[in-house]
Amino acid sequence: MIDLDGVVGACYLPSDGQVDPSQLAQAMATGARKAGVQFFTHTRVLEIRTTAGRVSSVVTDKGEIECDVVVNCGGMYAPSIARMVGVRVPIIPMSHQYLITENFLDPAAKHLPSLRDPDNLIYFRQEVSGLLMGGYERNSKPWTAGHTHFDDIPADFNGRLLSEEWDRFEEIAVNSQKRVPAMERVGVKNFINGPEGFTPDNEFCLGETEVGGFFVAAGFCAHGIAGAGGIGKVVAEWVATGEPQMDLWHMDIRRFGAAYKSPSFTLKRTQENYESYYDLHYPGEERTSARPLKTSPAYPWHAEHGAVFGEKSGWERVNYYKHHETDDALKPYGWAGHYWSSAVAVEHHAARTSAGLFDESSFAKFSVGGVRAGEFLNLVCANQVVKGVGKATYTQALTKRGGIECDFTVTQTGEHSFFIVTGTAFGTHDLGWLKKQRRELGFDDVMLEDVTGALACFGLWGPNARKILEKLTPQDVSNESFPFMASHEITIGDIPVRATRITYVGELGWEFYVSAEFGAALWNLIFQTGQEFGLMACGYKAIESLRLEKGYRAWGGEINTETNPWEAGLGFAVSKKKTNFVGRDALFAAQPKQTRQLVALTFADVRRVPLGNEPIRVGEEIIGRVKSGGQGYSIDKAIGYAYLPLVNVTEGAQVEVEFFGEWVTGTVTTSTLFDGEGIRIKS
Repeated sequence: MIDLDGVVGACYLPSDGQVDPSQLAQAMATGARKAGVQFFTHTRVLEIRTTAGRVSSVVTDKGEIECDVVVNCGGMYAPSIARMVGVRVPIIPMSHQYLITENFLDPAAKHLPSLRDPDNLIYFRQEVSGLLMGGYERNSKPWTAGHTHFDDIPADFNGRLLSEEWDRFEEIAVNSQKRVPAMERVGVKNFINGPEGFTPDNEFCLGETEVGGFFVAAGFCAHGIAGAGGIGKVVAEWVATGEPQMDLWHMDIRRFGAAYKSPSFTLKRTQENYESYYDLHYPGEERTSARPLKTSPAYPWHAEHGAVFGEKSGWERVNYYKHHETDDALKPYGWAGHYWSSAVAVEHHAARTSAGLFDESSFAKFSVGGVRAGEFLNLVCANQVVKGVGKATYTQALTKRGGIECDFTVTQTGEHSFFIVTGTAFGTHDLGWLKKQRRELGFDDVMLEDVTGALACFGLWGPNARKILEKLTPQDVSNESFPFMASHEITIGDIPVRATRITYVGELGWEFYVSAEFGAALWNLIFQTGQEFGLMACGYKAIESLRLEKGYRAWGGEINTETNPWEAGLGFAVSKKKTNFVGRDALFAAQPKQTRQLVALTFADVRRVPLGNEPIRVGEEIIGRVKSGGQGYSIDKAIGYAYLPLVNVTEGAQVEVEFFGEWVTGTVTTSTLFDGEGIRIKS
């Protein structure tokens, strides 16, 4: 049946299966009724009421239902439902087409495997004695229904389909005939064009929103049946306990930042992902739609000087500068080398040997204030963060189970004022979590404000960082007057700046926070002044390499809600003196039960770069998987990080890691790979 012309490889999944959606839904409904669940069919929701920022009731055309939790499982209707409580859910109803052929298969041919041919954008599965065939068109089309929101759906649209669009389906139809020649002659029984809810990154949209008790479980991108019961389970756990019982960050609605409050941005990003759904996506691939959107004050300078930009949460960020490229001698093998640039190594070495200037303006930043601000932060942070004005603290915030919910720095800027800095992608998540804790712990008098866009941030790091700063400011920036983790207001040239002596690259230096209107001038002044000291403008790819060598953790990489500070090597950031903070009891109960530890794995060939999720074995036993990886240009080795059973955590122990079918020896390292004593950062 299949024409194998051009096929060089395929994968058979014997566990693939099919399920009747109607029967599945009825089976689940039957089980729910037995558990006491009530269903109200033919009932329209008119309003969702809130009290003090939390759901309080649902008003329907048949009466009002008092409740403190609403789970929005509206599929493509989810955005309209969410607007009732002022929440934006980034789901776009996309026109998705497929056809069902007339019966032509041998009736004895049952349970044929599903067939997906990504190069031809098509998929097949058996439908009785015919085939169901569909695909993902390059000329996608949202179902806008003529509305400006792009996700409004007419109130009377129930159980209906959209008009057939054969012209848009032509490429899919032609491709199906190439792979399954019978499609040229078999008749079409049904051609279906139905709207389906898609998200901007083709992942589910789950979790609690900024409105207390208002959850979402929607945006299944044509894969809802596959998630079905599993999604119900994890969302039910989330509702019951107040947090997910596993790491669901890639599906968490809080991954969508402020940019996704724009319907047009959401539409462009959703269309791009729909149209490239079947493409081969190499690690490090960047989205191209709706760019640029959010930019640093120094963005024009970066563009003029040959920056290659990446994008995160709508922010344009420098990956590296094209003119720093040299040769490909260090280019990684395989997929890791697809988007690699030699400029990263050059910028890495600049930060290690002279100085690097990094634009980190995209970092999420929050202002926290009020008489009880310190009390609140000490209650939600694992570390002691009230240390006096001018002190910065690295800390985690924990789940009730002791997992790592947030990873950020807190700086005390006044008696009752604090400043939080976290990763670019985590702003909505972290601020949302803090506001939830504020509401639930009774700290409504504490002010929490997102000041990300109001402040630019530049990092100056390297052995010559102090020499450069001394040229720029009249303030004393010696080690004695400005020690590590101190934060002071200084002037650089004519510009008022908050300087915090901290590092994410393992070198002496400072982060400078400045009102955005001063940003361009500050960048130019630092860069020009630093030229006599070998200062180089550097990008985020260099930061990644530098921090891997130093062993600095990244939330979503080496740490998440399923890891705790003990096993992640972050016990130093947990206060042993505080008797009460969120997750404390669970965390200390877990300490004597620890079974694994995060370690570094090094590979002698610096080009053999792990990307994450590669299996690790000792003998024939799989003992873990790589969490993150990259190149260590100062140590001339490839690096990976992984959690290993304690029995395997021995300095110098040998393990094997699989790279595309080849098992390669890696060496376990329990100590910091670069400057383990921290001499450079404290010099």
